[in-house]
Amino acid sequence: MDRLQSMRVFTQVIDAGGFAAAARALDMSPATVTRLVTDLEQHLGARLIQRTTRKLSLTEAGTAYLQRVRSIMHEIEDAEATASANTQELKGTLHVMATPAIATYVLAPSVARWRARHPKVAIELAIDITPERHVDEFDATFMVMEEGFNANVVARPLVATEWVLCAAPAFLQRVGMPTHPQDLQGQDFVRYTQHHSATSATGRVRLQSASGDGSPVEVDMNPVLHAPSMDVLMRAAADGVGYGVFSKLLAQRFLVDGSLVHVLPEWILGRFSIYVALPSRKLIPARTRAFLAFVDELMAGVRRAQSGAHRLPGTPTASVGVGATTDIGANTPTSAPGASHTPSAVV
Repeated sequence: MDRLQSMRVFTQVIDAGGFAAAARALDMSPATVTRLVTDLEQHLGARLIQRTTRKLSLTEAGTAYLQRVRSIMHEIEDAEATASANTQELKGTLHVMATPAIATYVLAPSVARWRARHPKVAIELAIDITPERHVDEFDATFMVMEEGFNANVVARPLVATEWVLCAAPAFLQRVGMPTHPQDLQGQDFVRYTQHHSATSATGRVRLQSASGDGSPVEVDMNPVLHAPSMDVLMRAAADGVGYGVFSKLLAQRFLVDGSLVHVLPEWILGRFSIYVALPSRKLIPARTRAFLAFVDELMAGVRRAQSGAHRLPGTPTASVGVGATTDIGANTPTSAPGASHTPSAVV
Protein backbone atom coordinates (compact mmCIF):
# COMPACT_ATOMS: atom_id res chain seq x y z
CA MET A 1 0.00 0.00 0.00
CA ASP A 2 1.22 3.48 -0.88
CA ARG A 3 0.45 5.01 2.50
CA LEU A 4 1.05 8.59 1.40
CA GLN A 5 -1.34 8.21 -1.53
CA SER A 6 -3.94 6.63 0.74
CA MET A 7 -3.64 9.55 3.14
CA ARG A 8 -4.14 12.02 0.29
CA VAL A 9 -7.18 10.09 -0.96
CA PHE A 10 -8.67 9.90 2.54
CA THR A 11 -8.32 13.69 2.94
CA GLN A 12 -9.90 14.30 -0.48
CA VAL A 13 -12.88 12.06 0.35
CA ILE A 14 -13.61 14.19 3.41
CA ASP A 15 -13.05 17.50 1.62
CA ALA A 16 -15.16 16.46 -1.38
CA GLY A 17 -17.90 14.99 0.78
CA GLY A 18 -17.94 11.54 -0.80
CA PHE A 19 -16.04 8.80 -2.62
CA ALA A 20 -17.47 9.59 -6.05
CA ALA A 21 -16.68 13.30 -5.79
CA ALA A 22 -13.17 12.51 -4.56
CA ALA A 23 -12.67 10.12 -7.48
CA ARG A 24 -13.60 12.85 -9.95
CA ALA A 25 -11.27 15.35 -8.29
CA LEU A 26 -8.38 12.87 -8.27
CA ASP A 27 -9.11 11.43 -11.72
CA MET A 28 -9.47 7.94 -10.26
CA SER A 29 -12.21 5.37 -10.39
CA PRO A 30 -14.59 5.25 -7.39
CA ALA A 31 -13.54 1.64 -6.81
CA THR A 32 -9.87 2.67 -6.49
CA VAL A 33 -10.71 5.45 -4.05
CA THR A 34 -12.81 3.09 -1.94
CA ARG A 35 -10.07 0.45 -1.94
CA LEU A 36 -7.35 2.91 -0.89
CA VAL A 37 -9.41 4.15 2.07
CA THR A 38 -10.34 0.61 3.06
CA ASP A 39 -6.67 -0.45 2.88
CA LEU A 40 -5.76 2.51 5.08
CA GLU A 41 -8.38 1.57 7.67
CA GLN A 42 -7.16 -2.04 7.67
CA HIS A 43 -3.55 -0.88 8.09
CA LEU A 44 -4.54 1.32 11.05
CA GLY A 45 -6.91 -1.24 12.54
CA ALA A 46 -9.57 1.43 12.97
CA ARG A 47 -12.61 2.65 11.05
CA LEU A 48 -12.07 6.25 9.95
CA ILE A 49 -15.29 6.94 8.06
CA GLN A 50 -18.82 5.94 8.98
CA ARG A 51 -20.56 5.12 5.71
CA THR A 52 -24.31 5.35 5.20
CA THR A 53 -26.42 5.48 2.06
CA ARG A 54 -26.92 9.24 2.44
CA LYS A 55 -23.74 10.70 3.88
CA LEU A 56 -20.28 10.12 5.26
CA SER A 57 -19.17 11.08 8.74
CA LEU A 58 -15.86 10.81 10.52
CA THR A 59 -15.51 8.49 13.46
CA GLU A 60 -13.71 9.72 16.56
CA ALA A 61 -10.55 8.00 15.32
CA GLY A 62 -11.08 9.50 11.86
CA THR A 63 -11.39 13.03 13.25
CA ALA A 64 -8.12 12.74 15.17
CA TYR A 65 -6.37 11.09 12.23
CA LEU A 66 -7.57 13.72 9.73
CA GLN A 67 -6.09 16.52 11.82
CA ARG A 68 -2.70 14.82 11.89
CA VAL A 69 -2.84 13.90 8.20
CA ARG A 70 -3.54 17.49 7.19
CA SER A 71 -0.47 18.61 9.12
CA ILE A 72 1.63 15.92 7.42
CA MET A 73 0.35 16.88 3.97
CA HIS A 74 1.17 20.51 4.64
CA GLU A 75 4.65 19.59 5.87
CA ILE A 76 5.28 17.68 2.65
CA GLU A 77 4.09 20.62 0.55
CA ASP A 78 6.29 22.95 2.60
CA ALA A 79 9.34 20.72 2.11
CA GLU A 80 8.76 20.55 -1.64
CA ALA A 81 8.31 24.32 -1.85
CA THR A 82 11.49 24.92 0.15
CA ALA A 83 13.50 22.57 -2.04
CA SER A 84 12.44 24.39 -5.20
CA ALA A 85 12.32 27.92 -3.81
CA ASN A 86 15.71 28.94 -5.20
CA THR A 87 15.00 27.86 -8.76
CA GLN A 88 11.28 28.36 -9.31
CA GLU A 89 8.62 30.99 -8.79
CA LEU A 90 6.15 30.50 -5.98
CA LYS A 91 3.66 27.72 -6.57
CA GLY A 92 1.41 25.31 -4.73
CA THR A 93 -1.63 25.80 -2.55
CA LEU A 94 -2.17 28.09 0.43
CA HIS A 95 -4.47 26.55 3.01
CA VAL A 96 -6.36 29.39 4.70
CA MET A 97 -9.06 29.33 7.38
CA ALA A 98 -11.31 32.29 8.23
CA THR A 99 -14.65 33.23 9.70
CA PRO A 100 -17.49 33.70 7.17
CA ALA A 101 -17.44 37.50 7.36
CA ILE A 102 -13.66 37.81 7.00
CA ALA A 103 -13.77 35.42 4.05
CA THR A 104 -16.55 37.45 2.40
CA TYR A 105 -15.47 41.02 3.11
CA VAL A 106 -11.69 40.84 3.51
CA LEU A 107 -10.21 37.86 1.68
CA ALA A 108 -12.50 37.31 -1.32
CA PRO A 109 -12.09 40.89 -2.65
CA SER A 110 -8.29 40.46 -2.46
CA VAL A 111 -7.90 37.15 -4.31
CA ALA A 112 -7.65 38.71 -7.78
CA ARG A 113 -4.80 40.97 -6.67
CA TRP A 114 -3.02 38.02 -5.09
CA ARG A 115 -3.44 35.88 -8.20
CA ALA A 116 -2.10 38.65 -10.43
CA ARG A 117 1.04 38.66 -8.35
CA HIS A 118 1.42 34.90 -7.78
CA PRO A 119 -0.52 33.09 -10.53
CA LYS A 120 0.84 29.65 -9.60
CA VAL A 121 -0.27 29.82 -5.97
CA ALA A 122 -3.87 28.74 -5.44
CA ILE A 123 -5.82 29.46 -2.26
CA GLU A 124 -7.91 26.80 -0.57
CA LEU A 125 -10.19 28.75 1.74
CA ALA A 126 -11.99 26.94 4.55
CA ILE A 127 -14.67 28.70 6.58
CA ASP A 128 -15.60 28.11 10.21
CA ILE A 129 -17.19 30.27 12.89
CA THR A 130 -14.52 29.10 15.37
CA PRO A 131 -11.33 28.92 13.28
CA GLU A 132 -9.01 29.07 16.31
CA ARG A 133 -9.68 25.35 16.83
CA HIS A 134 -7.93 24.53 13.53
CA VAL A 135 -4.79 26.67 13.59
CA ASP A 136 -2.35 23.77 13.14
CA GLU A 137 -4.29 22.45 10.13
CA PHE A 138 -3.79 25.56 7.96
CA ASP A 139 -1.01 27.81 6.71
CA ALA A 140 -2.84 30.91 7.95
CA THR A 141 -5.90 31.22 10.14
CA PHE A 142 -7.80 34.51 10.43
CA MET A 143 -9.38 34.87 13.86
CA VAL A 144 -11.51 37.57 15.44
CA MET A 145 -11.06 38.14 19.17
CA GLU A 146 -12.52 40.65 21.55
CA GLU A 147 -10.50 42.50 24.18
CA GLY A 148 -9.10 40.13 26.77
CA PHE A 149 -8.26 37.37 24.27
CA ASN A 150 -5.83 34.95 25.91
CA ALA A 151 -4.65 31.85 24.05
CA ASN A 152 -1.28 30.28 23.38
CA VAL A 153 -1.04 30.60 19.62
CA VAL A 154 1.44 32.34 17.36
CA ALA A 155 -0.51 35.20 15.80
CA ARG A 156 -0.04 38.56 14.13
CA PRO A 157 -2.49 41.36 14.96
CA LEU A 158 -3.88 42.93 11.80
CA VAL A 159 -6.82 45.19 12.59
CA ALA A 160 -8.19 46.70 15.78
CA THR A 161 -11.71 48.09 15.51
CA GLU A 162 -15.03 48.45 17.34
CA TRP A 163 -18.57 47.15 17.57
CA VAL A 164 -20.96 49.95 16.65
CA LEU A 165 -24.70 50.47 16.44
CA CYS A 166 -26.16 50.93 12.95
CA ALA A 167 -29.56 51.36 11.33
CA ALA A 168 -31.06 52.16 7.93
CA PRO A 169 -32.06 55.78 7.15
CA ALA A 170 -35.67 54.73 6.51
CA PHE A 171 -35.85 52.97 9.88
CA LEU A 172 -34.46 56.05 11.64
CA GLN A 173 -37.05 58.22 9.91
CA ARG A 174 -39.78 56.03 11.44
CA VAL A 175 -38.43 55.83 14.99
CA GLY A 176 -36.33 59.00 15.23
CA MET A 177 -32.57 59.43 15.69
CA PRO A 178 -31.51 58.44 19.23
CA THR A 179 -29.35 60.85 21.22
CA HIS A 180 -28.68 58.61 24.22
CA PRO A 181 -28.59 54.81 24.77
CA GLN A 182 -31.78 55.02 26.84
CA ASP A 183 -33.60 56.05 23.64
CA LEU A 184 -33.06 52.48 22.40
CA GLN A 185 -35.28 50.97 25.10
CA GLY A 186 -37.79 48.60 23.49
CA GLN A 187 -36.64 49.33 19.93
CA ASP A 188 -36.40 46.57 17.29
CA PHE A 189 -32.99 45.13 16.55
CA VAL A 190 -31.45 42.20 14.66
CA ARG A 191 -29.57 39.83 16.92
CA TYR A 192 -26.51 37.68 16.26
CA THR A 193 -27.10 34.21 17.71
CA GLN A 194 -23.45 33.36 18.24
CA HIS A 195 -21.45 34.70 21.16
CA HIS A 196 -21.38 38.46 21.59
CA SER A 197 -20.37 39.93 24.94
CA ALA A 198 -22.41 43.13 24.49
CA THR A 199 -25.78 41.50 23.73
CA SER A 200 -27.86 38.79 25.39
CA ALA A 201 -30.42 36.31 24.13
CA THR A 202 -33.16 38.28 25.90
CA GLY A 203 -32.34 41.48 24.02
CA ARG A 204 -30.30 43.30 26.64
CA VAL A 205 -27.62 45.45 25.02
CA ARG A 206 -24.67 47.05 26.82
CA LEU A 207 -23.08 50.24 25.45
CA GLN A 208 -20.01 52.03 26.74
CA SER A 209 -18.53 55.43 26.06
CA ALA A 210 -16.03 55.33 23.20
CA SER A 211 -13.76 57.56 25.27
CA GLY A 212 -13.82 55.13 28.18
CA ASP A 213 -15.43 57.67 30.52
CA GLY A 214 -18.32 56.78 32.75
CA SER A 215 -20.12 53.50 33.35
CA PRO A 216 -21.68 51.24 30.69
CA VAL A 217 -25.39 51.65 29.99
CA GLU A 218 -27.68 48.63 29.53
CA VAL A 219 -30.98 48.78 27.69
CA ASP A 220 -33.58 46.14 26.83
CA MET A 221 -34.27 46.05 23.11
CA ASN A 222 -36.67 43.93 21.06
CA PRO A 223 -34.90 41.25 18.96
CA VAL A 224 -37.05 40.72 15.84
CA LEU A 225 -34.58 38.69 13.78
CA HIS A 226 -32.13 36.10 15.11
CA ALA A 227 -29.43 34.74 12.77
CA PRO A 228 -25.92 33.24 12.99
CA SER A 229 -24.64 35.30 10.03
CA MET A 230 -23.44 38.89 10.26
CA ASP A 231 -23.91 39.23 6.49
CA VAL A 232 -27.59 38.30 6.81
CA LEU A 233 -28.09 40.72 9.68
CA MET A 234 -26.34 43.65 7.96
CA ARG A 235 -28.50 43.21 4.88
CA ALA A 236 -31.65 42.95 7.00
CA ALA A 237 -30.71 46.08 8.93
CA ALA A 238 -30.03 47.89 5.65
CA ASP A 239 -33.60 46.97 4.62
CA GLY A 240 -34.93 48.73 7.71
CA VAL A 241 -35.72 45.74 9.94
CA GLY A 242 -34.13 47.32 13.02
CA TYR A 243 -30.94 48.37 14.73
CA GLY A 244 -27.89 46.13 14.41
CA VAL A 245 -24.62 45.72 16.31
CA PHE A 246 -21.89 45.33 13.70
CA SER A 247 -18.17 45.45 13.23
CA LYS A 248 -17.29 48.96 12.10
CA LEU A 249 -14.72 47.42 9.74
CA LEU A 250 -17.10 45.02 8.00
CA ALA A 251 -20.08 47.39 7.93
CA GLN A 252 -18.01 50.14 6.33
CA ARG A 253 -19.22 49.53 2.77
CA PHE A 254 -22.84 49.85 3.97
CA LEU A 255 -21.95 53.06 5.81
CA VAL A 256 -20.14 54.48 2.79
CA ASP A 257 -23.00 53.87 0.36
CA GLY A 258 -25.57 55.18 2.84
CA SER A 259 -27.42 51.89 3.35
CA LEU A 260 -26.63 52.09 7.04
CA VAL A 261 -26.04 54.99 9.42
CA HIS A 262 -23.66 54.86 12.38
CA VAL A 263 -25.92 55.64 15.33
CA LEU A 264 -24.70 57.08 18.65
CA PRO A 265 -21.09 57.43 17.42
CA GLU A 266 -19.92 58.48 20.92
CA TRP A 267 -20.87 54.99 22.15
CA ILE A 268 -19.48 51.56 21.27
CA LEU A 269 -20.37 48.00 22.21
CA GLY A 270 -16.83 46.72 22.62
CA ARG A 271 -13.56 46.41 20.75
CA PHE A 272 -11.97 43.51 18.91
CA SER A 273 -9.00 42.65 16.72
CA ILE A 274 -8.43 40.44 13.71
CA TYR A 275 -5.37 38.20 13.95
CA VAL A 276 -3.71 35.91 11.46
CA ALA A 277 -2.47 32.83 13.31
CA LEU A 278 0.26 30.46 12.15
CA PRO A 279 0.63 26.73 12.78
CA SER A 280 3.06 25.57 15.43
CA ARG A 281 5.34 23.89 12.88
CA LYS A 282 8.53 25.92 12.57
CA LEU A 283 8.97 25.76 8.79
CA ILE A 284 7.07 28.56 7.06
CA PRO A 285 7.13 28.07 3.28
CA ALA A 286 7.97 30.93 0.95
CA ARG A 287 4.40 31.17 -0.37
CA THR A 288 3.09 31.64 3.17
CA ARG A 289 5.66 34.35 3.88
CA ALA A 290 4.64 36.05 0.63
CA PHE A 291 0.97 35.83 1.63
CA LEU A 292 1.65 37.36 5.04
CA ALA A 293 3.54 40.21 3.38
CA PHE A 294 0.59 40.65 1.00
CA VAL A 295 -1.85 40.82 3.92
CA ASP A 296 0.36 43.39 5.67
CA GLU A 297 0.36 45.43 2.47
CA LEU A 298 -3.45 45.33 2.36
CA MET A 299 -3.65 46.48 5.97
CA ALA A 300 -1.23 49.32 5.25
CA GLY A 301 -3.66 50.45 2.55
CA VAL A 302 -6.48 50.33 5.08
CA ARG A 303 -4.43 52.50 7.44
CA ARG A 304 -3.87 55.07 4.69
CA ALA A 305 -7.58 55.06 3.86
CA GLN A 306 -8.39 55.54 7.54
CA SER A 307 -6.09 58.55 7.72
CA GLY A 308 -7.90 60.06 4.72
CA ALA A 309 -5.09 59.65 2.17
CA HIS A 310 -7.18 57.54 -0.22
CA ARG A 311 -9.58 54.63 -0.35
CA LEU A 312 -8.70 51.32 -1.92
CA PRO A 313 -11.53 49.88 -4.08
CA GLY A 314 -13.48 47.33 -2.09
CA THR A 315 -11.38 47.87 1.02
CA PRO A 316 -13.24 48.87 4.18
CA THR A 317 -11.77 51.35 6.63
CA ALA A 318 -11.14 50.84 10.32
CA SER A 319 -8.88 51.76 13.17
CA VAL A 320 -5.94 49.59 12.20
CA GLY A 321 -2.78 48.38 13.84
CA VAL A 322 -0.46 45.93 12.09
CA GLY A 323 2.12 44.35 14.33
CA ALA A 324 4.86 41.75 14.24
CA THR A 325 4.14 38.10 14.88
CA THR A 326 3.35 37.60 18.54
CA ASP A 327 3.07 34.56 20.78
CA ILE A 328 -0.27 35.46 22.32
CA GLY A 329 -0.46 34.33 25.91
CA ALA A 330 -0.93 35.59 29.42
CA ASN A 331 2.41 37.40 29.50
CA THR A 332 2.10 39.36 26.26
CA PRO A 333 0.71 42.87 25.83
CA THR A 334 -2.13 41.62 23.62
CA SER A 335 -3.77 39.53 26.34
CA ALA A 336 -4.85 39.82 29.91
CA PRO A 337 -3.88 37.31 32.61
CA GLY A 338 -6.80 35.09 33.38
CA ALA A 339 -8.97 36.64 30.72
CA SER A 340 -11.68 34.56 29.11
CA HIS A 341 -11.42 33.45 25.52
CA THR A 342 -14.05 35.09 23.31
CA PRO A 343 -14.66 32.95 20.21
CA SER A 344 -14.10 34.11 16.66
CA ALA A 345 -17.78 33.51 16.00
CA VAL A 346 -18.51 37.14 16.84
CA VAL A 347 -17.69 38.15 13.26
